[in-house]
Amino acid sequence: MAKGESVFKTTKAFSSFSVDDLGRARKFYGDTLGLEIEESPEGLELNIGDGSHVFVYPKGNHVPATFTILNFPVESVEDAVGDLTHRGVRFEVYESGELKTDKRGIFTDSAGPKIAWFKDPAGNFLSVLEANR
Repeated sequence: MAKGESVFKTTKAFSSFSVDDLGRARKFYGDTLGLEIEESPEGLELNIGDGSHVFVYPKGNHVPATFTILNFPVESVEDAVGDLTHRGVRFEVYESGELKTDKRGIFTDSAGPKIAWFKDPAGNFLSVLEANR
């Protein structure tokens, strides 16, 4: 490494988060969401379609994230919500406030992306969003 060059310049960073039940997480992320999963004694590696990886690990005193931990860009939020609802995913519906959604759980704002939030079995927030708006 050249002097002054960051050690992070060539690293491939990844995100991780905890769950309370690795078996339920494996079923949800693999079967329900259809992600490719590699399992190790330490947890699950989620292989996202674009080559990204996310590590999911069990934690006995897990507390669900109160913010979105994983966003899935999609071409159509309506199509994604329809497909995932059919697979048993329940979307968050907010009836008031600045994040008010429609009855399907889709938030639309002219200043930002169309987005819908849902939770994994451990209570962590995930979303599908239209990145090309």
